[in-house]
Amino acid sequence: MTTSSPAGTGRTMLGICLGHALEWYDWGIYTIFVPFFAGQFFPGGAPGSAVLSGLAVFAVGFVARPLGGLLVGRLSDRVGRRPMMSLTVGGMAVASLLIGVAPTYATAGVGASVILLACRVIQGLATGGELPSAQTYLAEEAPARRRGLWSSLIYIASVGGNAVGVLLGLVLSVTLTHEEMLGYGWRIPFVAGGVLGVVALWVRRSLAESEVFVKERERAPKQPFWPDLLRHRRAALQVIGMSVGPTVVYYAWVIAAPAYAITARHLDSSSALLTGVLSSLVLIAVLPFWGALSDRIGRRPVMLISHLGTAATLFPLQALDLGDAVQLGIAMSIAMVFIGAGVSILPAAYAELFPTRIRTAGLAVPYSVAVAAFGGTAPYLQTWVGETFGPAFFTGYVVLLLLVSAATVLTLREGRGADLATLHQAAPESMRKAEDHDTARNAG
Repeated sequence: MTTSSPAGTGRTMLGICLGHALEWYDWGIYTIFVPFFAGQFFPGGAPGSAVLSGLAVFAVGFVARPLGGLLVGRLSDRVGRRPMMSLTVGGMAVASLLIGVAPTYATAGVGASVILLACRVIQGLATGGELPSAQTYLAEEAPARRRGLWSSLIYIASVGGNAVGVLLGLVLSVTLTHEEMLGYGWRIPFVAGGVLGVVALWVRRSLAESEVFVKERERAPKQPFWPDLLRHRRAALQVIGMSVGPTVVYYAWVIAAPAYAITARHLDSSSALLTGVLSSLVLIAVLPFWGALSDRIGRRPVMLISHLGTAATLFPLQALDLGDAVQLGIAMSIAMVFIGAGVSILPAAYAELFPTRIRTAGLAVPYSVAVAAFGGTAPYLQTWVGETFGPAFFTGYVVLLLLVSAATVLTLREGRGADLATLHQAAPESMRKAEDHDTARNAG
């Protein structure tokens, strides 16, 4: 790998973590601050309807993620991981800055709503390409025997970025009045995200290209993408199955829980945001433990612990009074321990499914589809289903998806300790012939 020196290793970790943290800071502050700015972009009426409109726009951003994953993923597999990671962090920062300075509905009418929608589409495109590109780069740069531990950096960064956004929301809610938060306070985190994007862009431009990618580009001729993806359709379906449960539970309990407690359970914003920060620290603390454990006992056992453990605890946790800050904190912290087991090693597990020539795009397309269909709708469904039918119905939906993910994990081939450069070259000849035969038959 190219980062064998301590300086190279540190630079790789800083570039991935800083850029990824900013991506998820920018992505997460939308749901954190939507109770404050929703009324600024949509016509007056019931406060709850404005929040639902804001969450609908949040879901639209997810719709753009498959396209971003496809475009950026294909370029990442052809041009390189590093330039695409710079492109995604730049696009995210620009969109965040535009939201921060956008006119309100009172000033620009429907134009304000259109600007917000356009910025979320840009962020959806950027995020759709960022996660698979950064995950792939980190997995390829990691030592084979420590890939699980290294992969936990992705979610340490994303949770850390989201926690910074929540902490900033807490500071603003304490220092500003409610009227000031509605007037201009919600703009501050978006502008800050745009400015910090320049720093992340500079750091990422100094990274070396993945050595695994460089060797593959020199060794193997390019192949048409769609036939290659069809050849690896089993892996693509496994990505979707692996993603649906962790994605929904992550957005419901890590990203959107403070905003849900504020709007649906009427917990004061300061207490809800502080609870979100403290529980995020619990998640950050357990991520490297689970990543390192997967390097010892394998990916499949750790992911099964995560999915089945989370499914078993969600109904008891939902029975707590989530409108009370202490009980909300206990519930979120317990959930974080099990959620952390799965998300910590997803980057490693994803990377081990595909050969280098299609590793980014092969992940990006099915992953973005799964996240768009299930993650993008999670905050909206959590609010709407909870208000309409009761929180237990949404919890049952999450548990069902976790069981789907657990069943998918049982179909995986264990990749612990394998060399990514040769993992799929070592596949049995009979397996490769069967894949080629299936591809030809479907094409016919």
